[in-house]
Amino acid sequence: MPLLSLADFDFDLPREMIAGRPARPRDASRLLEVRGDALSEHIFAALPDLLNPGDLLIFNDTKVIPARLKGRRGEAKIEVTLHKRISPGRWLAFARPAKKLQPGGRIDFAGGLSAEVAGKGEGGEVDLDFGLDDAGLMAALAEHGEMPLPPYIARKNKCADAEDVEDYQTVYAAHEGAVAAPTAGLHFTPGLLERLAGRGIERAYLTLHVGAGTFLPVKAERLADHVMHAEYGEIGDGAARAIAAARARGGRIVAVGTTSLRLLESAVGKDGAVAKFAGETDIFITPGFVFRAVDLLITNFHLPRSTLFMLVAAFAGLGRMKAAYEHAKGAGFRFYSYGDACLLHPARAP
Repeated sequence: MPLLSLADFDFDLPREMIAGRPARPRDASRLLEVRGDALSEHIFAALPDLLNPGDLLIFNDTKVIPARLKGRRGEAKIEVTLHKRISPGRWLAFARPAKKLQPGGRIDFAGGLSAEVAGKGEGGEVDLDFGLDDAGLMAALAEHGEMPLPPYIARKNKCADAEDVEDYQTVYAAHEGAVAAPTAGLHFTPGLLERLAGRGIERAYLTLHVGAGTFLPVKAERLADHVMHAEYGEIGDGAARAIAAARARGGRIVAVGTTSLRLLESAVGKDGAVAKFAGETDIFITPGFVFRAVDLLITNFHLPRSTLFMLVAAFAGLGRMKAAYEHAKGAGFRFYSYGDACLLHPARAP
């Protein structure tokens, strides 16, 4: 395969196609199935009819935390967005303005919450020590933090509103730690999960805490020069056993979202077996990647020139995904976090 550059993953998208709110109900969103060169349009609620009994859906059950905080350093206003846990009560964060922060300095937030700047990196990233255990920090964030939203979702004062607090969370979210939602999962409702189970389609859960790095632009023109952000994830014994059982009965492994896929492909062996996993992954999936763990992918429509569009191009084929996106644009599909979804079959069926 010829070496690919950033420009190979570019496409135009009118801003009016970016969804500002999700479909209501959630499973009333649209679904574009990409199977080889064939494209078919559905409603997301029809997913049970597009899968087979014995298939296994893998969900990411991470829970988005209210990771955005507004505080002060003296008289100066500071806004921080937590994006990666380092240790109990200690997080890496993006800060604005960052130039006013130096190691040893302190930021004061509402309710007596404060953090010491333990270190500083490039691009406004700071290491913040809140001096609390995880439970104490989560309680403080619940009271004083704001739900982080992707930069392309416009809100007054750039703050999530009351609807976003519920909308930007999957119905099965369980483990706190993400600062961005695993958005493919936003389409599922309790009723849809029941209908999937009634059709004999099973499900299992893993956890990957999505970081704000998922929105960072790719700046390197050569993909080989891009440094992928790392995220923490876990696959438990139960999920690993469910995957093995699905393989044994001939069922397909269906990743719900790129986050689920990335963690599965990080934990899979050369024999295709997925093992228990706990740790960070910085896997960067581009065309030419050999998929071993996942047979189908449910995902939203992604930004041009993004690592997520590169991933779906690797899975279903770059030419096919560009054609699918052009079809979606012409058919009025809605893009990005609150937008519609795709059901992708691999470029080469297993």
